[in-house]
Amino acid sequence: MTDTPEVLTLDEVATYLRLPKEMVVRQVLQGQLPGRQIEDTWRFLKAAIDDWLRSHDSRMLLIQQAGTLAHDTTLPALRDAIYAARNRPEVAEPQGS
Repeated sequence: MTDTPEVLTLDEVATYLRLPKEMVVRQVLQGQLPGRQIEDTWRFLKAAIDDWLRSHDSRMLLIQQAGTLAHDTTLPALRDAIYAARNRPEVAEPQGS
């Protein structure tokens, strides 16, 4: 087992997460990944990255996406088109009706 330092550089966290450095920076800037920029360098607490990995689940991603799309005026038409293509109503008929 290798010893990972408590504070990681951008290169180290990218390697640790097996992601491109550009993606790591983008995620930090979007508030998705915990990290700090000190002048022109990035630092990440390994414990915070580990907590983020443990707590990040699909429900949180869906909530974030819903918030992002909340003001998209094209969604109702898109949803109607999807259900029309599936040839079924958006809301299921109650059983026994």
